[in-house]
Amino acid sequence: MELKLLNEQGQAASSVEAPDTIFARDFNEPLIHQVVIAFQANARSANRKQKSRAEVRHSTKKPYRQKGTGRARAGMTSSPIWRGGGVTFPNAPDENFSQKVNRKMYRAGLCSILSQLARDGRLAVVDGFSVDAPKTKLLTEKLKAMGLSSVLVITDTLDENLLLASRNLANVLVVEPRHADPVALVHYDKVLITKPALARVQEMLA
Repeated sequence: MELKLLNEQGQAASSVEAPDTIFARDFNEPLIHQVVIAFQANARSANRKQKSRAEVRHSTKKPYRQKGTGRARAGMTSSPIWRGGGVTFPNAPDENFSQKVNRKMYRAGLCSILSQLARDGRLAVVDGFSVDAPKTKLLTEKLKAMGLSSVLVITDTLDENLLLASRNLANVLVVEPRHADPVALVHYDKVLITKPALARVQEMLA
């Protein structure tokens, strides 16, 4: 598989050879969907709390007599069908939203995503990616010169200048290869990966 090697102006100067086992796989939509949903679910925190009928403030007195009123029988105002009553199946802070994905499936999903990005022309390689100072303006000008607006940058080592310059840009994310998750790969319009990072990705997914 040939990946485009971009220059400082964002033009394809040459190409880089990449293994077909990682960057030329078939598009497996069900697997990608499962991997993305599982990643989002595992990042979810259980912080919702609802009260059951035992926890709401109520009186144990019968609201009205059993017969003769023409209304349905009622024993307590804490019933879920009453206004101000408890919730039938309340959400609790100890809920577990995690989903298990086997390591082999996760790697296959990443390979399928990378392969589709390469086919769509959304994945490109650069020799290196850095800025001279931790200034957001410098990074913005660099990306504008390359014709990029929404981009995921995968570098071998996190440069402090690049990290500080990018954290205030909503559509730019700089990560190491081990932090390139499936949600970020799918979300951004373009994925830039440096040559050293490409070698590490090949080692990880081999």
